[in-house]
Amino acid sequence: MDSGLSGFFLSLSLIVAIGAQNAFVLKQGLKKHYVFWVCLVCALSDAVLIFAGIAGYGAAIAAYPEIETAARYGGALFLAIYGGKSFYSAFGTSHALEPEGEIPAALWKTLLTCLAFTWLNPHVYLDTVVLLGAVSVQYEDAARVQFGIGAITASFVFFFSLGFGARFLGPLFQRPIAWKILDGLIGLLMLFIAVSLVLA
Repeated sequence: MDSGLSGFFLSLSLIVAIGAQNAFVLKQGLKKHYVFWVCLVCALSDAVLIFAGIAGYGAAIAAYPEIETAARYGGALFLAIYGGKSFYSAFGTSHALEPEGEIPAALWKTLLTCLAFTWLNPHVYLDTVVLLGAVSVQYEDAARVQFGIGAITASFVFFFSLGFGARFLGPLFQRPIAWKILDGLIGLLMLFIAVSLVLA
């Protein structure tokens, strides 16, 4: 298989699983709050991490596990707090208005939250940086660049498809109860991931 396609499909397989970051992007897409900027920040963050892995920084992270440990506990704390907020929204908010009609949080607060979901996730270092970096080693210089471009392209395609594709689920979220269920599920997901990070 062409190195670019290999990078595309490997990267896609790593990010397509429903996780904390993807749940956040999905919810922003459903709310129609800063969707373009959230998708762009996620994709650009992945691009930086993929480039770092291909450039050889994956070996540095493997040599210094303290980086992964700090991200693991910091990420667990962040996810626990965000999960608590989701539960509060599910059980303590009326949801009388459709969320896309609500006044969104400030852009900078939304983007900081988005960055935290990306950079406080220890799996992003192990999967995106270490794994993609290790696989890229088998390719020569030009093919390795194509591999990286393919991997980065997959990230852009996925996040923008998830963020802007979420609006097609809009009819399902016309009723407040649907948002309560979504917030509850996101809260459970965040807390589950937080606990798994601490126990890892």
